[in-house]
Amino acid sequence: MAEIILAFVQALLLVLLAPLVSGTARWMRAKMHARKGPSILQDYYDIAKLLKRQDVGTAHSSFVFRITPPLFFGCMLVLACGVPMITRFCPVPALGDVITVVYLLALPRFFFALAAVDSSDAYAGIGGVRELIVGVLVEPALMLGLFVAALATGTTNIGEMGVAVGSLQVTSPVGLVIAGIAFAMACYIELGKVPFDMAEAEQEIQEGPLSEYSGPSLAMLKVSLAMKQVIMAAFFVAVFMPFGSAVDCTLPALIAGAAVFAVKLIVVFFICSLVENSMMRVRYKLMGRQTWAVVGVAALGLVFCILGI
Repeated sequence: MAEIILAFVQALLLVLLAPLVSGTARWMRAKMHARKGPSILQDYYDIAKLLKRQDVGTAHSSFVFRITPPLFFGCMLVLACGVPMITRFCPVPALGDVITVVYLLALPRFFFALAAVDSSDAYAGIGGVRELIVGVLVEPALMLGLFVAALATGTTNIGEMGVAVGSLQVTSPVGLVIAGIAFAMACYIELGKVPFDMAEAEQEIQEGPLSEYSGPSLAMLKVSLAMKQVIMAAFFVAVFMPFGSAVDCTLPALIAGAAVFAVKLIVVFFICSLVENSMMRVRYKLMGRQTWAVVGVAALGLVFCILGI
């Protein structure tokens, strides 16, 4: 019962704090550029403004366009309940299987792209196609990295993976480290960071699928995208860096786990900001060259895992 309560509290806190995390990341990047930048609360201001506006859709869109925002938000809520954040175990074990998590990440991407095409807007359609291209290029590295982690730990449950890695009971430590590097690189691409994209730039193709949304629907999508950034970071931390997370549901352990998780998030997004500020943009048509390198690193981890190194 305590785990179920923890899952709901974890999901609620993620909904409330995800805009703060994304706002802080934007503020951090602006400071590294020696710019004043937006307030860390800017995302809250934008969401509050959107909630007061009318929800308008295109005349030729179907039900796909309308159900995408709640579907996207719902998938992120389910992931927030299942992915370990402050604990080393999954609050809801049935939602912590890596195959379930990968499918729940792929489902909103598919509907996000489909809704962009369904809006009958050329710019949104291009953004939707780009979203699918990124998925095809990135998801193999994500799945291969998780496959190596599953082989090294002997389980596909994220919580049990974290327990095995935290206690150093893995069959291939070198292969796991290499797979973790590949998974981190794939997560970085999923976050929409430079050189692959710029998540906060509304004029970019990445924001194309959002161009026809307005009002509460757009607010829901923005919250969902902010939640996805935190979930991807939490996914990486839970599997490859579970150290310091709570091992039981006692209040002191949960408080300590929450503090450690906050520090991990700060470190992850700080490193992302450093990488962003040291690279230049790349044309998205050339992304395949970089993403296949990530797949190659994950494949190298698989080779080491098979050899038991």
